[in-house]
Parts: sequence; structure tokens; C-alpha cells
Amino acid sequence: MNNLKRTAVAAMAFLMVGVSCSDEFLEIAPAGALADAQVGTKDGIDGLLIGTYAALNGVFGNRFEGPNHWITGSIMGGEANKGTDAGDYSAINPFQRYEHDPTSGDINNLWRGRFEGVNRANKVLAALTAAEDILPADASRLAGEARMLRGHFYFDLKKHFNNIPVFDETLAAGEIIEITNTASDAWGQIEADFQFAYDNLPGENGAGRVNKWAAAAYMGKAKLFQGKFAEAKTWFDDVIANGTTSNGIKYALLEDYAQIFNAENDNHAESVMDVESANNTGNVQNANAFDDLNYPYNTGPDGPGNCCGFFQPSFELTNSFRTASGLPLLDKSYNSDPIANDYNVESDDAFTEDAGPLDPRIDWSVGRRGIPYLDWIEHPGKAWIRSQPYAGPYSPKKFIYYKSQENSFTDGSSWTRGYATMNYNIIRYADVLLMAAEAEIEAGSLEQARTYVNLVRARAANPAFWVQENDGSGPAANYEITEYPPSQFASQASAREAVRFERKLELSGEGHRFFDLVRWGVAAEELNDYLAYESTLLVTKFGGASFTAGKNEYYPIPQTQVDIQGPEVLVQNPGY
Repeated sequence: MNNLKRTAVAAMAFLMVGVSCSDEFLEIAPAGALADAQVGTKDGIDGLLIGTYAALNGVFGNRFEGPNHWITGSIMGGEANKGTDAGDYSAINPFQRYEHDPTSGDINNLWRGRFEGVNRANKVLAALTAAEDILPADASRLAGEARMLRGHFYFDLKKHFNNIPVFDETLAAGEIIEITNTASDAWGQIEADFQFAYDNLPGENGAGRVNKWAAAAYMGKAKLFQGKFAEAKTWFDDVIANGTTSNGIKYALLEDYAQIFNAENDNHAESVMDVESANNTGNVQNANAFDDLNYPYNTGPDGPGNCCGFFQPSFELTNSFRTASGLPLLDKSYNSDPIANDYNVESDDAFTEDAGPLDPRIDWSVGRRGIPYLDWIEHPGKAWIRSQPYAGPYSPKKFIYYKSQENSFTDGSSWTRGYATMNYNIIRYADVLLMAAEAEIEAGSLEQARTYVNLVRARAANPAFWVQENDGSGPAANYEITEYPPSQFASQASAREAVRFERKLELSGEGHRFFDLVRWGVAAEELNDYLAYESTLLVTKFGGASFTAGKNEYYPIPQTQVDIQGPEVLVQNPGY
């Protein structure tokens, strides 16, 4: 690999390597480990591969490792704040003010967890090289899955840390990597992995396993992040025209937006690549343990989880769902006409709900007072918020389980009354359409971009699937949404504005926003505007906070890793 200089000195901190000993009586087989003979078979290698899939859900039980990036993607992207109160999981506090530093243990665990995923994929590929009794077709498929997963782990590391070491299955235990020019070379490895996966994976590969269309979509995303718009367009065109789920279902937008986040509807037609979840193993690590803090606070038997009040949607995001003549307020004037909320209003006191026009996706995305909260009760407001003065009046609503699912689609044995078990979609079809729209704007047709965006908006505009009042009297709010007219897509600049805002609305709370802002080159402007507005309401939390351009676009390389490897091997990102 042309970006690696290898020296047999010491093992990297994130590689799972052993220490040899010359005394035979000390050479004890490690408990829980598989001998070479056990992984030389198809079933043995598939077992290693399943362990690689498991790393998608995190390795160290750390919320930063969650595949939905509720902290590093959504909170840092201004869609939500930490929530709860200042003293609970206070290690997150510096992140929402963009004051985090390389000593963060959470960042170190994110780094370690993703490289553990890389290492597991490499173990699969190394085992395949040594195996002798596997049919070529099986070997190609297993290798394709491993390289697809490795590409994902590297992509995730790249978008978080930028300058990362890259190594493959040929790296021997005891070798150290000296990094040279990884800013560009990491993309080469990522693209090579996705290309191999596309060439070697079948279109149908079973629920929970990656297939060639997931590889194509991810390749398009990798090209998009690099600004290779014409190439990205080709990959997205292929997915849109030919792509199917791992169960052979043609990709499509679900009619009902809410069903994307319903555990009873997992592995649906909108799922391109997901993290599978289950609650039938006796281990909550197989459920969405990374979301266990994010249920509304103090809900009692009438609400989900009864803990802990994290991940509260921001004022700015919630206001973004305001519409005029059915269209978003792209000029940000929505903050001058904010959504009526019960900030500092007791749940027993009178409250008048917002009567203005709103995008209907607000009430599948944000829990707010007076609106039915899935099939629970109407959100009671302050009673479900741990500290409104600290975190505002809103609750998360995506990735929350339904009352009818408690103890069936949740692990009722856990202390929160329920780790939810809906899958998390790393890439879903609406995301593909909106990325394709971006590629069309830069290298294709503005009108085709409008078509893709309007497909997403048309789904949201179907009144049959709007949130309804519990008494059956009609829609829960004044929902108004229309498709974009040609005039909005008359120029690249106005078309970009529309697509970027549509991603904000459609994908809110799903962990994409921060990374979108960074790749668009507008993170400093957007996030400082967010901080300025949010600090007028949550003064203690956000007063004086700022996003530093040239620094905060990427996370610091963990100081623990720099100390182990040396600054000449792991070079710290600028500004830290």
C-alpha cells in the first residue's frame, strides 16, 4: 500500500495482537479464541464475519460509538443538544460547545471501536487467504462482505478524523504504520473496498447482510464527499435504476414516513444498509444500547423508557419545519416566527399549540407538547423534560419504541424498561435520492435534481400518514407542504439551497448533519448562526460558544493514541 511505511517495531494500540513467550508452559490458548483450524472453514470464517458485523453497533459500549452518531453527527450538527441536565454525562458538555480536546475518553473509544471493526474485517480476509476448503463463489462473497464493512469503518473514521492510518489484511502482527499522505490515500482504500464489494457481492444476500447495491450507494457517497460529482452520479443512477434490498425488494420510499423507524417494519424497501438489532439473545448489546439514554425523562407508565432525557431537538431545528405556501423558509426567517413551545411552562398550566403552517415531518421527528407521542399519550411538555432551562422543551421521536411494543420489540429486562430494537439505517433510499440530487446539480440536470427532491417531499405530503389527534378529529397540527416549482431549481445556487435544506428536514436526528455541513464547506457559518440563536434561549449552555473554522471540522486524534505511537506517527489534527 503506497501510503504506508512499515517497520517491525511495535504493534499499533488498536490492533488485537498477542505477545509471544519462549517458555512453553506459558503458552496457554486464550479463552474465547478460535484456533486456526476452526476458522479455516466456511462456517468458521462466517463466524468471524458475524463478529465484524457486530462491530457496527459499537464495541466498547460507548454512546459515541453508536452507528447513528447522535452525538458526533446530530448534536454537533446543531439538530439537538445534549439534553438532560449539566451534571448527567458531563463529558458530552464540551462537545456541544465545540470545546472538546484530544484527551476525551469518548473520542478514544470511537477511534478504537472503528479500528477494531477494521481489524475484524482484516481477520476475515486473512483467514480466507489461508482457507483451503471453501468454494470460490463463497470465498468471493465472504471477502466482499468483509471489504464492504472495512470500507464502512474507514469511511466513518475518515469523516470524523480525516488523517487516519490505513492498513489491510497483509499487515503482520508486530508491525507499526508510519503515516504519509493519508488525507488522500485513505479515500483510495475506501473506494477499492467498495469496488471489490460491488464486483463480488450478489444483489440478494439476506436480511442484515450487505449486498452489491449497498456497495454502490456507499461508493456514490464516498465520491460525493470528495466532490467527484460525475462519478457519484453514475453510481447513484445504478442504485436508483437497479438496486434492491438484501431480500430482493426494489428500493422505494415507504408511503408512511413513520414506518422507517418502526421495529415491526425492519428490513423494509427503504433500507439500503442497516445495523441489525434484536432482543431475543438475552444481551442488550444486540438491541439499540447506544440509544438507551435518549428516551424522554420521567415518563412513568405512560411513556417510553422512563429515562433519561438526552438528545433533545434544538429550537433551531424545530423552527426549520415552518413552511410558507407549503415550502421551507430557506432564508432562515423561521427563527423570526418560531414554533410555539411550552418553554418554562408547567405541564399543568394552559398552553396554546402552534397554529401556523408546518412541514408534517416535524411531528414524526420532534416530540412537542400537545402532539400525540407515537401510540403513547400526548406529549405533556415539561413533565417529560429533565431540565427545560438547560435543554429546552423538546424530546426526540425517531428511534423510540411504541407502547404496543414494550417487552416484545424491546428488551424489558433492562433498567430503562426497554432498549429499542428497530434497525438503524446507515443509508436509506431517501438519502440516496437526495445525494443523487446533489450530484445532478453539479454534474447533471437541475430538473432531474428537482424530481428526486420532490419524490421525497411528495411522500411527506400524503395526508393519509400525517400525525392525527388521538380523538380522531383530524391532523394534529396545521400541516402544509408542497413540491418545489421549477423556479427553485433554475440555478445551481438555488437548487443547492433547496437540496441541502431538504436533507436537514428529511434526515434530522439521523446523524448526518454535521458531516454534511463540513463537506459543503459551510460548517462555521451554519453552526455559529445556530449557536447565536440557541444562546438567546439557553444562555448558560451556549453563551460564548463558537465553532472554530479550520479546527472543528474534524475531531482530534485521541491523545492516548498519539502518546502510544508518537507524534511523528500519528500527527494531531490542526488546532488541537
